[in-house]
Amino acid sequence: MNAVDSPILHLKDYGQSVWMDNLSRDILRTGELKTLITSRDVQGITSNPAIFEKAIAGNAIYDDGIEAGIRAGKSVEEIYESLVFEDIRDACDVLRPVYDKTDGLDGYVSLEVPPNLARDTEGTLREARRYYPAIDRPNLMIKIPGTPEGMPAIEGAIRDGISVNVTLLFSVQSYVDSAWAYIRGLEARVAAGQDISRIASVASFFLSRIDTKVAPENLRRTRIEGLGLHASQGAKGDKSLQGTADSKL
Repeated sequence: MNAVDSPILHLKDYGQSVWMDNLSRDILRTGELKTLITSRDVQGITSNPAIFEKAIAGNAIYDDGIEAGIRAGKSVEEIYESLVFEDIRDACDVLRPVYDKTDGLDGYVSLEVPPNLARDTEGTLREARRYYPAIDRPNLMIKIPGTPEGMPAIEGAIRDGISVNVTLLFSVQSYVDSAWAYIRGLEARVAAGQDISRIASVASFFLSRIDTKVAPENLRRTRIEGLGLHASQGAKGDKSLQGTADSKL
C-alpha cells in the first residue's frame, strides 16, 4: 500500500491528527521529517529525555556539538540541553507550515521538563518558564507531568501564555484534573487582560502503558473463566486480548 491510499491519511476525516513520539537529529538533517509530514501526514512531534538519550548515545551526528560544548567549558547537563534545544528548534521550524496552515491546531513539538521534577511544582514551572523563551517558537509545547504537584504548574504555565502537553496521565480523574488546570489558567490570563488565542494544550493519556499493565490480569481472569488457556501463557500468549484495556476503563 502506498502513501496515496494509506488509511492513515484519512484520520483527519475523523478529527484525528498523527503526532510522532520520536525525534532525532538524523530525521531533521536527512529530510525524513519533512517526508513524513507529506507522505504520512505527521502533524506534530513529542519528545522526552528517554527519546533524546537513545538519539544521542553513540550517534556521531552529535559529536561536533558535544566537542564544542566541552571546549566551551560547559557541564554535561548544559551540553545535553544545547543539543536538545537545537533539535527542538529545528523540528519546530520544519513543522511551522503545519502550524500556520491549521491556524495553531497542529504543528507542535513537545519538550519535557526533567522527570525528577514530577513532584516539584515550583521547579517544574521554573523550567517551563525558562524553556519557552529559550526555544522561542510559537509551536512549542512544554510537557508537564499530570501529577498532583504538576497541576498547579500546568495552570501557571497556561496563565503565563505557555502551551502545555500534559503527560503521565493514567486515570480519567487525572485527565479531568488537567483539563480544569488548563481552564483555570485560561481564566486567570483573561482576568489579567491577556490574549489566549494562541495558547494550546493536549493531554497525553497513556493507554498503551495501562494496557501493558492490565494484560496479564485480563489473561488471569480469562483462565479462571475457563476459556482453556494454558497456565504458561503470559501477556503475549493470547493475541485476542492485546489492546483491550479500554474495555476495563
